[in-house]
Amino acid sequence: MENILTIENISKYYGNKSNLTKAISNISLNINKGDFVAIMGASGSGKTTLLNVISTIDKVTSGHIYVEGLDITKLKGNNLNKFRREELGFIFQDFNLLDTLTAYENIALALQIQNIKAKIIDQRVQEVAGKLGISDILNRYPCEISGGQKQRVSSARAIITNPKLVLADEPTGALDSRSSKILLERLQKLNQDYQTTILMVT
Repeated sequence: MENILTIENISKYYGNKSNLTKAISNISLNINKGDFVAIMGASGSGKTTLLNVISTIDKVTSGHIYVEGLDITKLKGNNLNKFRREELGFIFQDFNLLDTLTAYENIALALQIQNIKAKIIDQRVQEVAGKLGISDILNRYPCEISGGQKQRVSSARAIITNPKLVLADEPTGALDSRSSKILLERLQKLNQDYQTTILMVT
C-alpha cells in the first residue's frame, strides 16, 4: 500500500513553563492511500488539535508531518496556501457553509478559486452531488436544508478538488442518529468509489 500520511513524534503544547498544557504529546501515525481511519477519544483528549496540525491550521511544537513525502511542517507562504487549497479537504462539525450561496455555489467555490472552467465545474459538482444524494437540493440555500443535507454539502465541498486527504472533525456531532448513519454510509462509499483517504475524529 502507498503511504499518504506519516506523523513522526509530534507534540503540541500551549502556554509557558508555569502553565503548560499538553494538547498532544509524542504521537506517531502512518495512514495509507485509500484508508478510512477513525480516531476516537473523550472530549479534550486532543483529537481536534491533531486534525488542526495535520491541516496546517496550527503548528506543531515538535516533530514532523509528511503528506506523500512532503514535510508540511516546513511549508510557508504561497506553498502553504497551495497545499491547503489543492491537497486537503476539511469537513467541519458546524458545516461552515456560506449562507449567501446556494448549495451548488458552496460546493463549486473551491474549484472557482482554482480557475477551473465552468463546464468542468458543473460536471464535477453534479457527479459528487449524485454520489452524496444531494442533487435535488443544489439550488437551495443553507437555511432551506436540513442539518444532514448541510453536512453532505460540506462533504461534497471537501472532496470536489480530489484532495489527497480529507479530514473530518466530528462530522456527525451536530446530526441526529439517522442523518449520522446516512453521512457515514456516503463517506464510506466515497472512500470505496474514489479511493479518497479519510481521517475522521469522533
